[in-house]
Amino acid sequence: MRIRNIIIIILGILLAPLNVKSQADRLGEDIQYGFSLRGTSGGGDNAPFWFTNNKYGLGPVDRHTVQARAYISRAAEVDSLRAWRVGYGADMAAGYGNESEFCIQQLYLDVQWQMLRLSIGQKQRASEFKNEELSTGGMTLGINARPLPQLRLELPDFWAIPGTKEWFAVKAHIAYGIYTDNRWQRNWNAGTKNFYTQNSLYHSKALFMRIGNEKKFPLSLTFGLEMACQFGGKGYNQIGYRGEQFEGEVELGGNILNAFFPSGGDVNDDSFTNAAGNHIGSWHARLDWKGKGWSIGAYMDHLFEDHSQLAMQYGFWKDMLLGIEVNFPENRYVSNIVYEHIGTMNQSGPIYHDATLENPLQISASDSYYNNHVYGSWQHGGFVMGNPLIPSPMYNSYLGMPGSLNNFHNRINAHHVGIKGNPTPYISWRTLYTYEKNLGSYDRPVKDPLKGHFFLVEATYKPKKLKGFGFSAAYGLNHGSLLGNANAAMLTVSFDGWIRKYN
Repeated sequence: MRIRNIIIIILGILLAPLNVKSQADRLGEDIQYGFSLRGTSGGGDNAPFWFTNNKYGLGPVDRHTVQARAYISRAAEVDSLRAWRVGYGADMAAGYGNESEFCIQQLYLDVQWQMLRLSIGQKQRASEFKNEELSTGGMTLGINARPLPQLRLELPDFWAIPGTKEWFAVKAHIAYGIYTDNRWQRNWNAGTKNFYTQNSLYHSKALFMRIGNEKKFPLSLTFGLEMACQFGGKGYNQIGYRGEQFEGEVELGGNILNAFFPSGGDVNDDSFTNAAGNHIGSWHARLDWKGKGWSIGAYMDHLFEDHSQLAMQYGFWKDMLLGIEVNFPENRYVSNIVYEHIGTMNQSGPIYHDATLENPLQISASDSYYNNHVYGSWQHGGFVMGNPLIPSPMYNSYLGMPGSLNNFHNRINAHHVGIKGNPTPYISWRTLYTYEKNLGSYDRPVKDPLKGHFFLVEATYKPKKLKGFGFSAAYGLNHGSLLGNANAAMLTVSFDGWIRKYN
């Protein structure tokens, strides 16, 4: 009854604009809706890696799954000729073999004036400056986990600074939200003494700058910084700095100012105070050349877990994602190629030491990417919120650490290739291949390097005579000691349409 009522309320809110007259009548125009049914089946230790990951938390976890999904949305961009723009959407999924049998994946409202947008709710957002279909995703804010409900003020597109003749532009956002994985964390840690949190909060911010005007010259440079933080909430089975365990429920530290300006302290810091919460971020840079019908871009994404890498104290170039993307002129074979190398072996070195009277040397190394002594790791509902090549906590049972929220295998060296093609206007295909070598972590090194090969090939057909329908078939493969061996097939049938579509 509860789920049915939620669905009725959501649909009522979203369909209400269809009956609004006068100027507000446009809110009932240009509404897109869609349905899909997906099934997977195969054998092995886990579902194929690229079936599961970079699906905004909705990828199949088990080898045999079924999922139905429905959405309705209106993009604010359809009001591009107006000063005020409004967009909204709802997206729901249900099935079995996934982390959630039923979930509201998206539910949001966008209100935009000129270039400034206020976004309220839960909305999927692509990684910055990367090809969503072919890349492994961002290091800090990727497309691997379910979106969080948040209040977000943003410049969603680059805004040209007045007086610069469009040669200098900025893009930015600031957001606060809340985690929704309370039930998952309780169930995941049931019967264990592993620590977990409830009702923790979220903050992110970013500022990017672009130099270049592609209307006048084909070369442009984009660079900037994004940061995020998990803070507040309540902790259970929390472990203190010196190893003592707090009994029962613990109020965790941090507030919105501590999250924005990293400061304060955590409840279990003892005499060595850190900034309150789980802070993480990335430096970004991308260089693009846009030719006539083709383009090439090179980019980097440098992850940091504390001030040592934020300030480039211990070797800025040692750990990062490096990529190159080529978009070819229109042809029948290949349209896009992406290559990425991801290295996180260094992590500022293996030693961390807080300065004391006896030994005043401060060594802020052993960054242990995605891990945190209060919140476990940078995850939501079992999926890392950054790049999935650092295996998510949901794989910990297979890796021998059941129930833990930590990332025990965060020292990686990986190579990734993604290729996409559009042989006809109705057929598209893509393939992904990733090779990863994993050394565990500094705290829990593996005896021998773990290796994994992850492969995906997918084809989609949208027949001209069945307008709106799409049929997709995919095959995935895992091989190696990292996540075991697996192979499976996936079939998807979808339909997309419009309500009062205006050109």
